[in-house]
Amino acid sequence: MKMLFASDSFKGSLSSEQTIGLLTKAAKEVFIDCETVGVPVADGGEGTVDAVVQAENGELISCMVQGPLMNEVEARYGIFGGDEAIIEMSAASGLTLVPERRRNPMNTTTFGTGQLILDALNRGYRKLTIAIGGSATNDGGMGCIRALGVRFLDKDGCELKGYGRDLIKVRDIDISGIDPRIKDCNIVVMCDVNNPLCGKDGATWTFGAQKGATPEIQEQLEKGMCNYRDVIKKCFDIDCDTIKGAGAAGGLGAALSVFLKGKMKPGIDTVLDLISFDDRLKGVDLVITGEGRTDWQSCFGKVMQGVGIRAKTKGIPVFGLCGSLGKNALDICDYGIASLMTTVNSPMAIEDAMGNAEGLYYEGAIRMFRFIKAGIEIGKKV
Repeated sequence: MKMLFASDSFKGSLSSEQTIGLLTKAAKEVFIDCETVGVPVADGGEGTVDAVVQAENGELISCMVQGPLMNEVEARYGIFGGDEAIIEMSAASGLTLVPERRRNPMNTTTFGTGQLILDALNRGYRKLTIAIGGSATNDGGMGCIRALGVRFLDKDGCELKGYGRDLIKVRDIDISGIDPRIKDCNIVVMCDVNNPLCGKDGATWTFGAQKGATPEIQEQLEKGMCNYRDVIKKCFDIDCDTIKGAGAAGGLGAALSVFLKGKMKPGIDTVLDLISFDDRLKGVDLVITGEGRTDWQSCFGKVMQGVGIRAKTKGIPVFGLCGSLGKNALDICDYGIASLMTTVNSPMAIEDAMGNAEGLYYEGAIRMFRFIKAGIEIGKKV
């Protein structure tokens, strides 16, 4: 029997790669002669670059960029396949880079994300995948695009720096200085939300509060974002409110689409395509996936859903080994997951579960494989 292990990380406790090692050890104990293979996966959020680099034997590149507050930070992105690069905007412009007391999207910028793109261009990479979750920003992507040569001008023709507070000041956009190498790029934007740029479901009102914006600040940012949208429409005849995902990452989705011609694509599908997941399913009899917590949200672009759907199309059963189960967890079974098991073996505090994650995961894997083995034995008698 051949098994494929493709689990998400358990945030704060186990990496995707660690789950592969533990599943392999447990499988070999229960099924002595089984064949096992594993591939790290992620859904476009934290850990995506690491997962793709590990799966594709790529390399991590480090460079110094300007963070969300224009302070210098060290950020990493991945290169693989000879001509491809994968970037997480959160590495340069993420919320975790801003101390909680200083979180205010009026004062943050995506400039550093643009610097990561620029570094990849300088190294000769033209196939770029950009994951845009976890941002600290609400600048409409101005900072990112400014780093690539576009100028956002105020009423006096002076260039704006591209903070959230600059949205209301934009009167014109000069793209004559955009890096000419952009036109040779194929850019995919990993985005799992469909929010427009403006309005009650837009960037500011949906995501602004979690980035530190008070209702008063949100009101100011929304006015600025509407102004920014209108200037883009005037200059380029593009209505960003009609672009699905334009409001992602504080409007970075709009900027990557309008100025870089990036194509929006769900995160998990992008990752599975990048790591040639369908090819890895050839000859596989069973797939094991999982995540830290499974609930109704797992059915909206998460790892288990993506893995389950791909395996189901090939008639391969999938089992989920998860840290815990929440509301409507069994909804995931509609997407190719045969059943779910948890790693916890008794009621316990989350701190205890995370502190003993490795041992609990291994024991949970043993229990799961024993159930699977019993099912196989029953099947032989039917």
